Amino acid sequence: MIEITSLDMIVPAAGIGKRMKSVVPKQYLKIFDRTVLEHTVNTLLSSHYCNRVIVAVRDDDPYFGKLGICQNPRVKVVTGGAERVDSVLSGLREAKTEWVLVHDAARPCLTQTDLNVLIEKSLQVDGGILGCAVRDTMKRTDERNGIIHTVERKLMFHALTPQMFRREQLIKAVIKALEDGVSVTDESSAMEYSGYKPLLVEGRADNIKITQPADLKMAEFIISSMVEG
Repeated sequence: MIEITSLDMIVPAAGIGKRMKSVVPKQYLKIFDRTVLEHTVNTLLSSHYCNRVIVAVRDDDPYFGKLGICQNPRVKVVTGGAERVDSVLSGLREAKTEWVLVHDAARPCLTQTDLNVLIEKSLQVDGGILGCAVRDTMKRTDERNGIIHTVERKLMFHALTPQMFRREQLIKAVIKALEDGVSVTDESSAMEYSGYKPLLVEGRADNIKITQPADLKMAEFIISSMVEG
């Protein structure tokens, strides 16, 4: 097994989060006494594998500079882009470690156990991502939401983050996909397009991404349960 002492962890945080219907971007909404972004970054900083957390924010972001994590010497800020992939690429160019890990700003419920398992298993292959198995019956529809057929859910997973790859390979894969006009929805999709087969590491289903107002309450419950446990 390959061993590493540390790796840079990238958090794209330049999004606006329109579906939250909030004046404040979702990463700056509060869960208890901290913002969503602070919960996310602090979880990564707590990992013994973490070298730095590289946060990509908009140049006109009025919120990040007011957070306590902004003063942490292990937190580096870079300029984010219009799309998530642009922010990730900005973080990748700042990163210095051989392996990098990318995690959504709006996933504050990541556990150290899932993080460690992902890192340790990804090192044995060409990288990997966290995912959780699809539990519900899946339906494919037409443009009018008419059901066409039922999709077999066996071997189907929801893609989560973090996602971890070698930095140079990921940079090349992202650039190639963008140049070819391929939609890069996550890091794995870029690697897949370049011919890699990332490992799917099954993680907890409560590693939720906050996209809707109800998700914030769910995240509060999950985080409080983690603390109590």
